[in-house]
Amino acid sequence: MKIILTHEVAGLGAPGDVVEVKDGYARNFLLPRKLATPWTKGGQKQVDAITKARATRAVQSLEHAQSLKGNLEASVVSVSVRAGESGRLFGAVTTAEIAEAVKAAGAGEIDRRTVQVAQPIRNVGNHEVSVKLHPEVEAKLKLNVVPAK
Repeated sequence: MKIILTHEVAGLGAPGDVVEVKDGYARNFLLPRKLATPWTKGGQKQVDAITKARATRAVQSLEHAQSLKGNLEASVVSVSVRAGESGRLFGAVTTAEIAEAVKAAGAGEIDRRTVQVAQPIRNVGNHEVSVKLHPEVEAKLKLNVVPAK
């Protein structure tokens, strides 16, 4: 099935890209979550509008992303979560908790969908996560997970 991406999808493309995916993936995942729309001849106008808007934002967002990268890499963000006595968490640290902790620390405001955690964080201590701020800019964030009191 041919679709037009309206949001960035990891491993698939950026907004405005026209991609070919399996029918079930489009019907059951992309379309219900409003990440894509079906491709039509009239949809080409939508592709052009998304591409034009993305091009105008690209330069401005690149400068903003580079300054935000400096802020994120210069700071250590602490997340307080419930943990057992052995230091094992009840659950895992979510990307939403990380984004909220970054905002609370004053390092900037990031979207939870840009936070990429290689493996689930299930222990207290220091961890490193990456934040994809722009297609060309990726920041490494130092995360300190501490048990809640």
